[in-house]
Amino acid sequence: MSAFERYLSFWVLLCIAAGVALGHFFPNLFQLIGGAEIARVNLPVAALIWLMIVPMLLKIDFSALSRVAEHWRGIGVTLFINWAIKPFSMALLGWLFIGGLFRPYLPADQIDSYIAGLILLAAAPCTAMVFVWSNLCRGEPHFTLSQVALNDVIMIVAFAPIVGLLLGLSSIAVPWQTLLLSVALYIVAPVLVAQLVRRALIAGGGEAALRRLLETLQPLSLVALLATLVLLFGFQGEQILAQPLVIALLAVPITIQVYFNAGLAYLLNRIAGEAHCVAGPSALIGASNFFELAVAAAIGLFGFHSGAALATVVGVLIEVPVMLSVVHIVNGTRGWYEAGAAVKARVAAEVLRGGARG
Repeated sequence: MSAFERYLSFWVLLCIAAGVALGHFFPNLFQLIGGAEIARVNLPVAALIWLMIVPMLLKIDFSALSRVAEHWRGIGVTLFINWAIKPFSMALLGWLFIGGLFRPYLPADQIDSYIAGLILLAAAPCTAMVFVWSNLCRGEPHFTLSQVALNDVIMIVAFAPIVGLLLGLSSIAVPWQTLLLSVALYIVAPVLVAQLVRRALIAGGGEAALRRLLETLQPLSLVALLATLVLLFGFQGEQILAQPLVIALLAVPITIQVYFNAGLAYLLNRIAGEAHCVAGPSALIGASNFFELAVAAAIGLFGFHSGAALATVVGVLIEVPVMLSVVHIVNGTRGWYEAGAAVKARVAAEVLRGGARG
């Protein structure tokens, strides 16, 4: 994990300050940027989002799908958490905290938009940073790669229906045309482009050529993320200055959601008897979010000024410190995890099978 990535939350805070200040002193510039749209797609932001997403998708080798069956228990747990639990638990937490407990302290006209942003944040599992988290908890690399590839395939078809369902349950109008355009623009097209580029690079120069391109693009990806945040907070600045508690209040359901889903995935893997090197990345993918996609979708669906866009950015703000704490918990409880009866029984069975083959 690079120093830049490790201190991502610090850079995000700097971008918040810079965006608020620039938005206050140069409002006409931000209005000009906000008006550069075609079919409700902001062109400067679309370019930045692509710079964020494509380098991450270049890392995904969809041939890893052939290895999904090797750790079917862990894969099953991950899919259950990502698609049957996480979006719905986040919606529930949003309704409870933002729509209920914190309602008196938030702008009344943005309540639904904040909830929508939380739903968008939880509706897509992490694609890139999960490789970092898996490495830090000594996760099984083939399992990590195969489950990320599988989640990306599912995301192409499941993201829009889940978001539409939960927004509808929240009585939030669903702009289906814009939602489907966001899926095509920020999921389908980048996946196709990334895979074509990946195959061409490997065919021409092997894995070394792919690594060189990733080394070049990775800093650009992070810079694009930070530039997007500056733009967002340039538009959100006046609202944040008027309601300084908004960010802290939005962070509460996001943080609870991370620990709940990580803990549930970790426990279910232990019950299923999966190895710790599988349970770690399974829990981490179950907890983390594809916040780049969430930011892009929130801007496309609700605009720069929306509470939805702000809520997704709060996810970026707390991603690194909260996920590092989850890594610490996973590593620190390895002894407890491996003392589980199901885990010990499976390890013993594998040892016996290995001895019989020998």
